[in-house]
Amino acid sequence: MENPLTPEVLADPVGLTRALVDIESVSLAEKAIADCVEEVLRAVPHLTTFRHGNTVMARTDLGRAQRVVLAGHLDTVPLNDNFPSTMRGDLMYGCGTSDMKSGVAFALHLAVTLPDPRYDVTYFFYEAEEIESKYNGLTLVSEAHPEWLEADFAVLLEPTYGIVEAGCQGTMRAILTTHGERAHAARSWHGVNAIHGAGEVLRRLGAYQARRVTIDGCDYREGLNAVRINGGVAGNVIPDRCEIEINYRYAPDRDPEAAEAHLREVFDGFELRVTDAAAGAAPGLDSPAAQEFLAAVGAAPIGKLGWTDVARFAAMGIPALNFGPGDPNLAHHKDEHVELTKIRDGAATLHRWLSPLDRPLA
Repeated sequence: MENPLTPEVLADPVGLTRALVDIESVSLAEKAIADCVEEVLRAVPHLTTFRHGNTVMARTDLGRAQRVVLAGHLDTVPLNDNFPSTMRGDLMYGCGTSDMKSGVAFALHLAVTLPDPRYDVTYFFYEAEEIESKYNGLTLVSEAHPEWLEADFAVLLEPTYGIVEAGCQGTMRAILTTHGERAHAARSWHGVNAIHGAGEVLRRLGAYQARRVTIDGCDYREGLNAVRINGGVAGNVIPDRCEIEINYRYAPDRDPEAAEAHLREVFDGFELRVTDAAAGAAPGLDSPAAQEFLAAVGAAPIGKLGWTDVARFAAMGIPALNFGPGDPNLAHHKDEHVELTKIRDGAATLHRWLSPLDRPLA
């Protein structure tokens, strides 16, 4: 197809957002959008561009004292009668408008229009963030080309509604299993109902008091919830097994080992099996680049309630923040949309932050 990312489109973050949204890129089907992004970046003389799978990386090499990363994922969740984009006044509707093609537009716009940034910049456009970690472009590149990710600071262009969301929560999923003994439902007293045994698990969840933790001035509210229950054999059988899946969102002052220990304490006496875990990330506000970024935004940061790929950078020792124009509460919704003023204001903020050394920050 003809590349819709024309010079005129690339010069306007709003128009660029719409053009990106109108390239379908559901997870594992990002080739078309990656091809368009790669073609644009390879034509820019001040950038060196590489590609791994459907992940595209471009970087400046100006000899600056520090390197920063602007990263955004190219994929979206499956379409839901919200493609292509539509406009209603100051709002742009469509799959990926908030999460996170408006953020991707920031990075692509700056990559093309800012040849002499304050820092050396790595622009990272990656695949498969919305699905299992084994497909994630950051994961794949960290294994194949870890040098591509080397930096002093990173900004993930996730939806934050134009404010800085620092760090992120860790997340853990686990299965709690209750056991019983099968019997005919007409003679239930001969058995032990495992589903009834789950009542104590649910009671503990209902009574659970989640922590609120403040780290570097950022508040993180934890959460522990049942997300799925599976049990039963047949309509006339007392079940001998029931599984309750729980999800624990924990503050970044805990690592996965401490999170698991906490769950085992809460559910002492029950069989518990951890099925998935991802560490959180501390706020990462101390680096000079982060401080200048906060000055450009001009508002106090808050803690990120959720897990994002800032944790991957944190695991590599690279402080990272979340910043993007979309509203995180609209991500994955059928009526997902983004405000045009948020796109324009956010692009201006990033431009102020990365403006050349001979142009002081406003």
